[in-house]
Amino acid sequence: METFRLEILTPNGEIYNGSALSVVLPGEEGEFGVLAHHSSLTTLLTSGVVDVEKEDRCVESIVINWGVVQVDEKKVIILVEGAAPIRGENEAEIAKALEDAKMFIKDIADSSSAIASVSAKIESAAQKLI
Repeated sequence: METFRLEILTPNGEIYNGSALSVVLPGEEGEFGVLAHHSSLTTLLTSGVVDVEKEDRCVESIVINWGVVQVDEKKVIILVEGAAPIRGENEAEIAKALEDAKMFIKDIADSSSAIASVSAKIESAAQKLI
């Protein structure tokens, strides 16, 4: 499977910069996936979870509040106002990242359905990581 370049940027710095096999994004019209050679598009993102499938087939989840994505055949650039990556080298780091992500969504959620959706994704990601 071919890869593409993925960048996730916030005003505070870079969250992710590397190759990816796929990325699933929380678009305004619903979730959508991007693979290498995707047709070009630019669209708004809502609060939710970005799932990045890396070259080693593991999936990294990043909670975002809102932003925009620009896609072309070789590169995906995601600009977000804020993000909380769910990653860690051990269980303690992963647990801290999960807590940070939960606090992040409580700060950004504008509806209980958004909180429920993102919380469910975080819990699902936690089960995969642990």
